[in-house]
Amino acid sequence: MHAIDVKTLLEQHMLDSEILVEGEGCDFQVTVISDQFQGILPVKRQQMVYRHLNDFIRRGEIHAVTMKTHTRHEWQQATRG
Repeated sequence: MHAIDVKTLLEQHMLDSEILVEGEGCDFQVTVISDQFQGILPVKRQQMVYRHLNDFIRRGEIHAVTMKTHTRHEWQQATRG
């Protein structure tokens, strides 16, 4: 699986979100920026994303995912230099 495949998959399911994916093979770093995360605890945010990846993980197409989840406001704060 390629990073673009993971990105496309998540974009299809997490509308109005910005999806950044790095890596290839079966190890990926995923960043999801979405206001869907507003008021939601970090573990629940990750569960929202994993819901769309679980079948690929079960089949071994994805082995490891490192994930960051942010609202748009949190992302702006995190990336200000």
